[in-house]
Amino acid sequence: GDLLTRIKGVRRKFAQEVGFLPPSVHIKDNLELKPSFYRITLRGAVVGEGEVFPNMLMAINPGHVVNPIPGTAAVDPAFGLPAVWVEERQRDAAQMAGYTVVDPSTVVATHLSHLMQLHAAKLLGRVETQQLVEHVTKLAPKLIEDVVPKMVGISTLQKVLQLLLEEGVHIRDMRSIIETIAEQAASSPNVVNDQAELARRIRIGLAPAIVQQIYGPVRELDVIAIDPDLERLLTQALTSPSGPMLDPGVADHLTRQASEATQRQENMGHPACLLVPDIIRPSVARLLKRAAPRLKVLGHSEIPETHSIRIGTLIGGHA
Repeated sequence: GDLLTRIKGVRRKFAQEVGFLPPSVHIKDNLELKPSFYRITLRGAVVGEGEVFPNMLMAINPGHVVNPIPGTAAVDPAFGLPAVWVEERQRDAAQMAGYTVVDPSTVVATHLSHLMQLHAAKLLGRVETQQLVEHVTKLAPKLIEDVVPKMVGISTLQKVLQLLLEEGVHIRDMRSIIETIAEQAASSPNVVNDQAELARRIRIGLAPAIVQQIYGPVRELDVIAIDPDLERLLTQALTSPSGPMLDPGVADHLTRQASEATQRQENMGHPACLLVPDIIRPSVARLLKRAAPRLKVLGHSEIPETHSIRIGTLIGGHA
């Protein structure tokens, strides 16, 4: 019962943060699994699984526990942190030792929430896109009437929104997104045929919100940058007229260093954000997504004039 309430809360929180209500979550028994196991699927494909013990508590080590407590070793399924399963009577001792202590329902709900954020683009179907359009229609009927489907069809809008979601950009401000589409389609009508370019221009329009989503209210942004020589090499390789041609060794070097830089920034309590030239931003973001899924990649034109930057870590060189 508690889990069902938690899942409703996860969907509601997702809608408030990301900007659309995801499809319903269905819970059913799977006799192939051990009683303590659970599996999360999306459109029939397994996206996550874990193990919980109903009458126990999970004590998660955030990284600074000095005196470990006895218990059954485990891994926090959402973020991969080391953990132990303990009994209720050990709760206070675990908290005193520096562990984050959560009940089984919270473990599953947090895991589900994390996976929904990760797969937000796949959760935005035609039905959800239509619901978003209907919501904006109530707020600004003339705006929608002028733009959807006159300037862009519903399937193009869905694809553009999915491109934004794939990189963790929230689509709460649908009104600004539709207004940007209207402006861009009016000034260069062919842009609606290039969904990636349209998404790029919307990102620039949403830049203050994107930066706030990553950094909060601070005005000085601590960023990761790429060594100028490596940046030049990447720009030449990724913008080649005959298509992107990046040496596998360079790609491997970049992904490894980006992953290490992400860890370093997070250990210092800073968001992990890489700043690159606009022209290579989408390619670099795609390249690094698997190796450093929590790393955000911003282009220079996405930094609002109200903010300043400070390079905290340099990839491919020494900072």
